[in-house]
Amino acid sequence: MPLDYDTLHTLRQSHPAWRLLCATNAPLIGSFLERAFIVPNRRVIPEGDLIETLEDELFTRRQRMADSAFPKRAQEYLADWAAPEHGWIRRFYADGSDEPSYDLTPATEKAIAWLNTLISRQFVGTESRLLTLFELLRQINEGTDDDPESRRAELMRRRAQIDAQIAAIDDGHLPLLDDTSVRDRFQQFTSLARELLSDFREVEDNFRQLDRETRERIARWEGSKGELLAEILEERDVITGTDQGRSFQAFFDYLMSPMRQEELGKLLASVLELPAIKPLSPDRRLRKVHHDWHIAAEHAQGTVRALSRQLRQFLDDQAWLENRRILELIKQIEQRALDARLDAPRGEFFNIEGLSPVVSLPMERPMYVPGLRSEVNSNLDEGVSDTQAQGLYNQVVVDREALVRHAYSQLQEHDQVSIGELVDSRPMAEGLAELVVWLQIADTEFRSVTDDTVCETITWQARGDGGSMVQRQAELPRILLLRA
Repeated sequence: MPLDYDTLHTLRQSHPAWRLLCATNAPLIGSFLERAFIVPNRRVIPEGDLIETLEDELFTRRQRMADSAFPKRAQEYLADWAAPEHGWIRRFYADGSDEPSYDLTPATEKAIAWLNTLISRQFVGTESRLLTLFELLRQINEGTDDDPESRRAELMRRRAQIDAQIAAIDDGHLPLLDDTSVRDRFQQFTSLARELLSDFREVEDNFRQLDRETRERIARWEGSKGELLAEILEERDVITGTDQGRSFQAFFDYLMSPMRQEELGKLLASVLELPAIKPLSPDRRLRKVHHDWHIAAEHAQGTVRALSRQLRQFLDDQAWLENRRILELIKQIEQRALDARLDAPRGEFFNIEGLSPVVSLPMERPMYVPGLRSEVNSNLDEGVSDTQAQGLYNQVVVDREALVRHAYSQLQEHDQVSIGELVDSRPMAEGLAELVVWLQIADTEFRSVTDDTVCETITWQARGDGGSMVQRQAELPRILLLRA
C-alpha cells in the first residue's frame, strides 16, 4: 500500500496504533502493557491481577512525579484503554470464567515494537541479515526450479563444498565464527523470535474476527441450516487456505514435532552458554522461547476450536427446534383425531398405498438347481471358411455408465433435464444405438416423466452408404429426468 496523503490521514484517524502514539499517557500505556503482556508472553490476564499490577505501577509513578499525575483508578484506565474508540487492549470472558480478562490487540503490539526500534543500539548486525536474504533467495530458486539437471548440478556443487570442508577439518583446519559474527547472528535470532510472537497475536485476531462474524450471522439467520453451514465453512476455508493460514498451519505442525522441540531446546542451551553471548545478558525467557511459541500458537488454534463449538451448538439448537416442531405437529394430529372421533367422515376420505404386507415364506423359495455340464471337444481342426467376418468389427458399444454420470452431473445443477438437453450438452457418438440407451436409462436409472404435448427433435451425425457423414434426426415426446 503506498503511503500517500489520503492513506496516512485515514490511518491517523482510525488506526489504534497511531492513536496510542498520540495519546497523552502513551509512556505509561506502552511501558505497562509491554511489561505485563509482551515480556512474560502472557495472552490472558484476569482483570483482578491486571488491576493490582497497574495499581502498583500508578503508585510508583505518583511517588516519583506527583500525586495528581495519574488521577484515575486502575480500573478506570483499563476501561478507557479497552473502549472501542481506543482498542489498545481487548476485554473478554475466558472459557469457564465469570471474571473479565484482558489481552493485547495486534495494533498495540505493533506500536510497542516500533517504539523499541527508536532506542539506539550499540551493536547493529548486518552480516546475518545478508546471509538470511541469500538463503531465502536460494530456497526460492531451488524450490521453483523444475529442471532436474539444474537441481542435480546445484546439489553436486554443495556436496563438493561439504566434502572440501570435511577434508579441511581432517587436515586440522577448523574454521570458527568470531565473537562479532556470533553476536550478530544471535541478535538476528532474538529479533525474529519476538516478531514471531507478535505475528501469532495477529493471526489469532484474524480467526477471532471470523468467529465474531459467525456468531452475529447465526443470531440473525432465518434460512436453512445447510445454507448457513455452507457459507461459514466456505469462509473458514478461505482463511485457512490463504498464504497466512497455510504458513501458520505448516509452522504449527513443524513445532509440534517432539524431535524438533528437543533439537531446538538443545541448540538454545548451547548458544546461550557461549562466551560471546554471556556479556549481552540475554533475556532468560529465550531459553524457553519455543514453549512461548507453542503457547501463542495454541491460543490461535483455540480460536478455531471456538468456531467449531459455535457451529456444533447451532446444529444442536436447530435439531432441538425441529424435534419440538415435530412433537407439536403430532399433538395437533392427535387433537384433531379426538375431535373427529364423534363425527367421523363418511365414505373414503383417506387412502394410503402400500400398506399390505409382502409375505415371503421359506418353503416358497425354489430349490437349487445345478447347471447342466456341457462337454466341449477341444480337438480343433484347421479349416477354411467362406464366412464374411466384417460384421464382427462393426459392432457398436455404448458406454452406459458414462451416460449415467453425465445425467447425474446435469441434475446437480438443474432440478430436471430432458433427453434433448442431455444430447445437446454431450453429442451422440454412436447414433441411434446411443439414443436407445438414453431411453433405457430414463426408464431404469432415474425418475422420469413424459410430456406428450411437446415434441423434441434429436439430431446426430452418422456415416452413410457412400462413407460420407450425413445428418440424421429422430422425433420423440419430451422425456424429463427429475432430480431425486
